Amino acid sequence: MSSYLLIVSRDPYTHVSATRCYELAAALAREGNRVALFLVQNGVLPARPSLGSTELGELANCGVRVLADDFSLRERGIAKSALTPGVEAAPIDFVIEALEAGAKVVWH
Repeated sequence: MSSYLLIVSRDPYTHVSATRCYELAAALAREGNRVALFLVQNGVLPARPSLGSTELGELANCGVRVLADDFSLRERGIAKSALTPGVEAAPIDFVIEALEAGAKVVWH
């Protein structure tokens, strides 16, 4: 089993490639890998309850750890308490720790 960290900096509303990263995360998790999806910059926009947040909840339900950069949340006025179920706020330190632990990283 491998460990993957996918970093998404774009929102799925304007960039279909963000949705492709979600699909990759789900596929990797279904194969039995440990997968974390780290949302940063505009990638945090669907972390608040909305039509776009449904996909993030589904990822969390299939075993993907979904994290939203706490700094990006603050920049966009999104409170940690307002995150959709299945999404947790995390500092950028999470990325550094994943790199140190040998996770395979894809930044989009």
